[in-house]
Amino acid sequence: MNRLPPGALIVGAATMRSAEEAAFAGGASQDELMERAGRAVAQEVVRFAAGRRVLVLAGPGNNGGDAFVTARYCREHGLDVTVAASGASKDGAAARMRTRWTGPTVTLTEAAAHPVVVDGLFGIGLTRPIDPVIVEPLVRLTTDAFVIAIDVPSGCEADGGFAGPFRADATVALGALKPAHVVGETAGQCGIVLLADLGIPIMAEATVLARPRIDPPARDAHKYRRGLVMVIAGEMPGASRLAARATLAGGAGYVVLAGGTGGPDALVHRSIDDALADDRSAVLLIGPGLGRGERARQSIKAAMATKATLVLDGDALSTLGTDGVSRIARRDAPTILTPHEGEFSRMFPGGDGNKIDCTRIAARTARATIVHKGPDTVIADAQGRVVVGEATSWLSTAGTGDVLAGLIAARVVPGGDAAAAEGVWLHGRAARLTGPAFVADDLIGKLGEAIAECR
Repeated sequence: MNRLPPGALIVGAATMRSAEEAAFAGGASQDELMERAGRAVAQEVVRFAAGRRVLVLAGPGNNGGDAFVTARYCREHGLDVTVAASGASKDGAAARMRTRWTGPTVTLTEAAAHPVVVDGLFGIGLTRPIDPVIVEPLVRLTTDAFVIAIDVPSGCEADGGFAGPFRADATVALGALKPAHVVGETAGQCGIVLLADLGIPIMAEATVLARPRIDPPARDAHKYRRGLVMVIAGEMPGASRLAARATLAGGAGYVVLAGGTGGPDALVHRSIDDALADDRSAVLLIGPGLGRGERARQSIKAAMATKATLVLDGDALSTLGTDGVSRIARRDAPTILTPHEGEFSRMFPGGDGNKIDCTRIAARTARATIVHKGPDTVIADAQGRVVVGEATSWLSTAGTGDVLAGLIAARVVPGGDAAAAEGVWLHGRAARLTGPAFVADDLIGKLGEAIAECR
């Protein structure tokens, strides 16, 4: 099951606040917006609570106002609800929502443990770690409870800058997802993320990866029209062979493993020099198992000079390093980079911000599409478009990155600008179809099934 809602918008805290302010300037009522938020959270609480007692933690700000609304609606649905308030509510809508709550209210330190806890202490306005005085009762009340966070778990900075002291089992994101829900350490603290539509216009900064639409080849398709892909082998032949097999299974029409051996009969073998000189290539993949010696550097130099779409992975990225960014930016043909965290840091050192921001800036700088791999895979292109996918942790095994690189190469011709996103989705879906404790080779046999789900 996906932890994130597919296709959901992702925005930073500043953008979300601007959207709310624009809605208020256009005549929307802050009270009504808070009512919508609390009602949406309450619907999820009622579902998860299944009749169990509920403790709602309410802070002094707007998140606390949402919490009081949540408590009221939960009580109307017949739940036994107590509110634990942290400080007096501020003026405005939050204070008005507090006056509408007529049920029992205690302080945070007085509150007793409940089987279900709704965390409405701090929202997206938090800019520093919470006071240790708050941490002790918060941890005490949430340790053995099923926790539902309003917008973000308390203590987590919405843009993913720092994490909080506990993990929520579910988080109801208000209006749009925030970076904290999808990238970095904070993403692991949000549990299942649910999205509550507040009915206000929001300009997306990124979206969650959704299942692509993949049509079968055209009636008059042939192998070259579907794409000739060259995969360059190197010092570790198994890695390039994995990538080439994934390219075959991922939808390419003709795949050449240059300088490598073995593989299925449909895989064509040629010398590296011949492959690099072939101007019929639609896509060139270099990096899996390439090595970092002189031969590897010469192959990379020749690959960079081709007119084919270039997919750079593994050793090719490490060999290019920071000096390679400007070389990539000068290419006339499209380039796709597939770095893991270490390779990304070597190519783009010193980046500020969360993984979304860093990857977007890097893609613009390199004039390339970047697939920044990890449990939170961020795909950014040179135009600033960003898609974020989530991967099963079973993919943390040798060779799965080679399979992904081959898949992306396979999707370049049929998928166009969506090639990277298609490859990432198919890769993750194949992993889930394979089940736990697999090896990278097993993914390839599930790609046809994954593609069939995209019809």
